[in-house]
This record gives sequence, structure tokens and C-alpha cells, in this order.
Amino acid sequence: MDLTGLEKQLGISFRNPELFRQAFTHTSFAHERRDGDAPDHNERLEFLGDAVLELLVSEHLFHRYPGKNEGDLTRMRARVVCEPSLAQFAEELGFGQLVRLGKGEEMTGGRRRPALLADLFEAFVGALYLDQGLEGARRFLQKVVFSRIDEAWLSRIVDAKTRLQEVVQQERTGSLTYRIVDEWGPAHDRHFVAEVLLDGRTLGRGTGRSKKEAEQEAAAVALKELDPGF
Repeated sequence: MDLTGLEKQLGISFRNPELFRQAFTHTSFAHERRDGDAPDHNERLEFLGDAVLELLVSEHLFHRYPGKNEGDLTRMRARVVCEPSLAQFAEELGFGQLVRLGKGEEMTGGRRRPALLADLFEAFVGALYLDQGLEGARRFLQKVVFSRIDEAWLSRIVDAKTRLQEVVQQERTGSLTYRIVDEWGPAHDRHFVAEVLLDGRTLGRGTGRSKKEAEQEAAAVALKELDPGF
């Protein structure tokens, strides 16, 4: 994998390129190589990047909007770090063209799948934090994410789970829960079925290649009934 073009695009010199090769290695690619040379995949970096994003986005919003209360800031952060916005950032940076995928994931359009792209963005942030420190991650996010955040942008970016939560809160109709009701497939190609419930009553059901993706689909199905304009 040649990362030179990405370094030039971002204006960053990677100190440990291996971290970024790992960030761009999907589990499907790693699992298809069962010998001793199988590469590490990006799930651990995704876990780390998620935490770094939460921290730095919270910090940015805290200083950018001094008049907002905790609830407002929490909702704003949720819209910045939701799947649609992270997938958009990854797509604009061309991350989908760099990721190493297994044959099955490649054939089913994995390079354009929002959940995969969002996870990829988180993994990249995790790798950047390890490689460049918190300040390096902050500079990257300032350029790619923070520079575009305003009230208008935030109003356009919302995922199904966030919107469903807002609708339920506005109408004061109860409490939402999600549950996985089925799953199948090998470890590197799992499929999940999720349900979203309002005070124990099923509102929608969805399927995805991750629990998160299945829950988003279930929320989207529920919103078609509760919020037709979504």
C-alpha cells in the first residue's frame, strides 16, 4: 500500500507507516490470509479513534459555543461523530479507495458502505493519535472537520438513531432500547438483525454487517412511521 499520496494530500509525514497500513486494513482482508503473515486489522485502532474523536469534538464544541448547555452540546457532538458525517469525511478524503478489503466485501460494495467508511475514519484518527499525538489529531480534525461545523451544517447531518431519539424526547413517549435478535455468517462476514423498542414495543427491525449498522437500519424503519420527513 502506497501512502505517499495521502501524506501529500493531508500535509502529514507519517512517522510509523505501519500504523496507517493497519488503519486501512479491514477485518475481511485479514481473515482471508490465514497464514503467519496475516496483517493486523483496524478494529483496535477504530476503538481508540472513537475515544479521541469524542474528546476533541467535545473540546471544540465547548469553546466554539460557550452559550450552549450540556444537552445542546451532547446533541451537537452526536451529529458530528455519527455514521453519516464520518462516512462523508472518509469519502471526501478518498479513504474508500485505500482500504484493503476481502474479496466478499469488495464484491458487495464495501468501499462505498457508510458503516465501513465511518469505522475507517475512526481507525485513521486512532492511528494518527498514536503517530502524531493529541495535537496532531487535533490539527487534522481542525482542517477536515471543525472548519465546516456551524449551525447550518449541524442541522443537515443527523443519523437515524439520533433523529429517533430526538423525536421520542420531543413527544415524551417513552424510552428507546435496541436489541440484537439474530445473527449469522462466519466471523469475518457476520450479519446482524436488530430491533428498536419503545417501552418494550417493537418500532422497527433492520439488518446490517455490524450491530451498529443493523441498529441504524432499525431506527430508519421506525422513523418512516414516526417522522415521514426524515
